[in-house]
Amino acid sequence: MVKPKKSILKVAELFAGVGGFRIGLDRASKKDSGYITVWNNQWEPATKKQHASETYIARFGEEGHSNVDIAKVKTNEIPNHDLLVGGFPCQDYSVARNLGSSNGIIGKKGVLWWEIHRILKEKGKNAPSYLMLENVDRLLKSPALQRGRDFAMIISSLNDLDYIVEWRVINAADYGMPQRRRRTFIMGYKKGTSIYNKIFKLNNHSDWIKKGGVISSAFPVLQTKEIPSEFTIVGDLPKISETFNKENPTKTLFANSGISIKRKIYTLATTPNYEGERTTLKDIIIDEKDVPQEFFIKKEDLPKWEYLKGAKSDKRTTASGFSFVYTEGAMVFPDSLDKPSRTIITAEGGSTPSRFKHVIKTPSGKLRRLTPVELEKLCMFPPNHTVGQPDVKRAFFMGNALVVGVIEKLGKSLKKQIDLN
Repeated sequence: MVKPKKSILKVAELFAGVGGFRIGLDRASKKDSGYITVWNNQWEPATKKQHASETYIARFGEEGHSNVDIAKVKTNEIPNHDLLVGGFPCQDYSVARNLGSSNGIIGKKGVLWWEIHRILKEKGKNAPSYLMLENVDRLLKSPALQRGRDFAMIISSLNDLDYIVEWRVINAADYGMPQRRRRTFIMGYKKGTSIYNKIFKLNNHSDWIKKGGVISSAFPVLQTKEIPSEFTIVGDLPKISETFNKENPTKTLFANSGISIKRKIYTLATTPNYEGERTTLKDIIIDEKDVPQEFFIKKEDLPKWEYLKGAKSDKRTTASGFSFVYTEGAMVFPDSLDKPSRTIITAEGGSTPSRFKHVIKTPSGKLRRLTPVELEKLCMFPPNHTVGQPDVKRAFFMGNALVVGVIEKLGKSLKKQIDLN
C-alpha cells in the first residue's frame, strides 16, 4: 500500500474523458496540499480519431497521458499512486469460474470494471490507499432480473482486496449545482489507512453514513433515527454472480447510501439536506447576441420538435406484424430557466429535432439549443474546455462527463479526513 504524504496525494485517473476528475481534484487542492495527477488513461474504442484524448492533452499536456486500451496497459507501467479515480461504464459484471484455476475468475471481455480490479490486485502492497469511482445511479439495481448483483460483485471484490467501501447516489442539483444528474459515487479506503481504522472501530456505522464520513461531510443528509439494513454477501465472485438475490430478484437490497466492511453491508435511504445557494439554467446562459445562428430552431423544424416533446399515444407495428399502442407523457417545452437543467445526454449535439435535447426560449422569444460552452458550464467545466473539437463531439463529451463540483467537494472532504487522522 502506498503511504500518502500528508500534503500531496498522487492520483491515477482511468477512463479520463476530458478530465472531469482532474479538474475537480485540482480545485480541491491548495498550493502545498491536495492532489497531483501523475498518470491518466483515455481510450475510445472503435474509432481511429481519439477526440477526448486530444482534448485532454491540449488542456493538461502529454506528460503521464496514456492513449492505449487499458486492457493492454501492464500494471507495472502505471506509476504507484495514492488515489485511483475513474468513471467506469455500466456493463455486464457477471463472471464465470476459470476452470484452469481453483480461485480464478473470467469476466466478460471488454468489461472495464475488471481492469480496475486487475490493477488493484496486481499492485499488491503498492495498491492505492484510496479510491474515488463513479457510475450511473441504476448500478445499485442492475441487472433488472437479478437486482443488485452487479453492485454486489463490485463491492465484494473491493472488500476482498482489503478496502472498506462507502457509496452514495448523489444528484448534483440537490446540492445547488446547475444540472440534475444522478450518479453513484464509490469511495474506497485501504486496510492500514487511518480512515479504514476509524470506520472499522465504529460501534454505530450509521454515524459514518449520516454524518462525519467522507461523503456525508461533503453532502449532508437529514438526520433521522432510521437504522440501516444489514446483510452479508457470501460466496466467491462466481457464486455471487450466479446466485445473488435470485430468491427475490426484483427486490432492491442496496439503498442510496451505505458502507461495506468485509462484505458486511450497512445500507440506508438518505435525504439530501442543503440550504445554500442554487444555480439554475438561466445562470449559465450566454447572451443571445453571442449565440451562432445554427443553434436557433428553424421555423420549418418547430412542428417536429413539438411532436417529439409532446404527449403521444401512437399505434405502432413491429417488423413481425405485432401491433401495440406506444404512449409517453409530455416534456416541458421549452426547458424551464428557473430550475437546474435536465441531465445532459451524449446525443445533445446537432440540429436534428429530439425529445431529449435542451431547448430554451431567448429574451427575444426565439427558441434555440444550448451551445457547447453552456453545456460545459452545466457540468461545471471551464468555459471552452473542449474548444477545438466539432460541436457535436463537444456535446458528446459533456453527455459522458460528471458534474465537476461533486468531485471537488469529495476531494476536499477526503483530504480533510486524511489530515485530521
